[in-house]
Amino acid sequence: MARPTRQRRRARRIERSESSLAEQTRASRQASSLRAQKADVGQKNARERRRPFHSIFHFISDSWGELKKVEWPGRQQVVQGTVVVLLACAIVGGYLAIADIAFKHLVQDVLLG
Repeated sequence: MARPTRQRRRARRIERSESSLAEQTRASRQASSLRAQKADVGQKNARERRRPFHSIFHFISDSWGELKKVEWPGRQQVVQGTVVVLLACAIVGGYLAIADIAFKHLVQDVLLG
């Protein structure tokens, strides 16, 4: 592979410096927008400190709005879910009872002797 010529190397260096300049410009823009956002937040916090119950009422109104969006289950779905949970509890309870009986004899006879 032939070595790149001096002009090509210089062109690549210029491109790199321009791209790094663009990145620095982008970073400075982001930093200034972050500073502006922090200033806005600081002003907002100062306003809310003057109205202590504003945040509580805001939270309640937001919560109420979210609860309106919820798709609540119907009676049939609630009954089906309850039956599934009760069956799962019965199955797990039965398994644990059988395991308890089996290991009870093992522990008493073998381990405790």
